[in-house]
Amino acid sequence: MNKYYTRACNFYYGTVSKKNIKIKKSIPLNGCTEISFDKIEIINRKKTKIINVKDINILPVNLRKKVIRDLKNIKKKKSLKKLNLSDTPILMGILNLTPDSFSDGGKYNKKHLAINHVNNLISSGAKIIDIGGESTRPGSSDINPIKEWDRIKLVLKFLKSKKCFVSLDTRKSFVMKKASKIKIDLLNDVSGLNYDPNTIEFLNKTKKSFVLHHMKGIPKNMQIKPSYKNVLLDIYDFFETKLKYLRTKGIKHSNIILDPGIGFGKNLKHNITLLKKISIFHSLGLPIMLGLSRKRFIKEISKENDSKERLGGTISSCIQSYLQGVQILRVHDVKEVNQAFKVFKALQN
Repeated sequence: MNKYYTRACNFYYGTVSKKNIKIKKSIPLNGCTEISFDKIEIINRKKTKIINVKDINILPVNLRKKVIRDLKNIKKKKSLKKLNLSDTPILMGILNLTPDSFSDGGKYNKKHLAINHVNNLISSGAKIIDIGGESTRPGSSDINPIKEWDRIKLVLKFLKSKKCFVSLDTRKSFVMKKASKIKIDLLNDVSGLNYDPNTIEFLNKTKKSFVLHHMKGIPKNMQIKPSYKNVLLDIYDFFETKLKYLRTKGIKHSNIILDPGIGFGKNLKHNITLLKKISIFHSLGLPIMLGLSRKRFIKEISKENDSKERLGGTISSCIQSYLQGVQILRVHDVKEVNQAFKVFKALQN
């Protein structure tokens, strides 16, 4: 039996979006009038078809019911405990307390450097601080959870005094439990909850918000010839299956963010395919987060125009993602990305 997927497309922005919503030409995306759409792409593994939303009544009965269910998820206002998703994009500032992260390893390992960086991220517009003590760059190896905890505990105590939403980038339940005694609003486990068998039990017990991340393989081998039948639909199916499984384990709350994992077990073609059609994941009814900052795909596209910070590629891919309604962007250069969005959104209005 053919399985169908619904992707919102043909978007409008700013004042044009608001005008079209008012005259019922377009539908708000995620309950936000700043972005709306009037067409959908109906996809299966053999073909795709783009139709106007007003024409869904001509679809076969079963397909029409499926599309209507998906549209309900696409249109609804997304929410997350303690985080306001009404003004997007929300910038998640990166704080790597590691010696070996791919772009900033070792820069903030001393407490005073880390604290200065946190203050700069917040003053530059970061609504979330994502703190991590283990690198999961391609080719990296696991570290001892005690060592990982020792890297972050002092800065985490400082974050308790700050009025910011704190995300913990870890795969280990030991670190999660330690951190939850201090301050933690969100768990960001890049393994898709697959690394530590105790993580799901911890999430069920604490009811913490978390990121459901996709990664093919493990950091050590994830970039060794990754392959998919259809990267877009395979990852959609992964999320759908995992969410059903989590419900059987007692995790029934909606405080979950989806992250398709750009660069985590994906080659250039996979990453581009995902970014071009990232709006497909709205039909799962949850907020979407992307980590695009300084990623290798920027180098692979820009080639001789690559730079160490990859700021231009980061900003352009962030804007491309926002144009499809992605709510949360994980970035190193918060000030510059924030400036880009302020200018972009002003020009849209």
